[in-house]
Amino acid sequence: MNGTDLKHEYLRVDGHRIAYFEQGDGPPAILLHGIPTSSLLWRNIIPTLATQRRVIAPDLLNYGKSDKPRDADVSIQAQSRMLIGFMDALGIRRADIVAHDIGGGIAQLLAVNHPERIHRLVLADAVCFDSWPIPEFKPLQEPGAEQAMSVDEFEQMHRDFLPKGMHDQNAATPELADMILEPWRGEDGKRAFFRNLRRLNPEYTLAIADELKHLPHQALIVWGRHDPFQKSEYAEKLRATLPNARLEWIDASHWLTEERPEEVAEVIGNFLAE
Repeated sequence: MNGTDLKHEYLRVDGHRIAYFEQGDGPPAILLHGIPTSSLLWRNIIPTLATQRRVIAPDLLNYGKSDKPRDADVSIQAQSRMLIGFMDALGIRRADIVAHDIGGGIAQLLAVNHPERIHRLVLADAVCFDSWPIPEFKPLQEPGAEQAMSVDEFEQMHRDFLPKGMHDQNAATPELADMILEPWRGEDGKRAFFRNLRRLNPEYTLAIADELKHLPHQALIVWGRHDPFQKSEYAEKLRATLPNARLEWIDASHWLTEERPEEVAEVIGNFLAE
């Protein structure tokens, strides 16, 4: 975990405070994380991309240092609407979108519903079609699952989950686990995380599946070859569906930005610079 000198900035979207990192100048690129991560997922990618781009990485609503309202819709559909408001608040009409995990689902919704707001599209180990929620999360969506789990058990679950998404187990450090767990600590963090879990629903990506083949954007699909959560066949299916897409494999698992940050940054940077 190398880290950077990034400092969180904040703005309001629909009354909610959204945290984000920003670095660099040039055409805008917005980086979206997934669950259970935050904008820190991109901390080792941002400096490379920022040599050519104005790079912005928000914490999604109910994630990271953004607000965690108890009654807000935090589905990927609602997050895609929030992202439009976020772009408007920053004066960004059109941006490259780079997205991982459920951030990839948000990006697909944005591409279908607001294609004019996207220049190039990068999907990294992204949820798509019926690929989610992953089996590990489904029991946590059952009624009573939140009440049955203590805070200590919840925090240990996060620590146990991290290595499952790593091909190189040396990358699953205690420091990285602490960083990922920090926004979810305590009873309030546990409640916020379960709010996100309850809104993981493939109906959103299935509803737009037939529309993906009409997207006009140049697209890059970046995938960890050993990903146990978003299986490799979904990378191939995305490549076959998106009309202007190519696929790059990374010798990593789901958390490819942790295992191979230099390679991931180079692949994405080269694509955005084309």
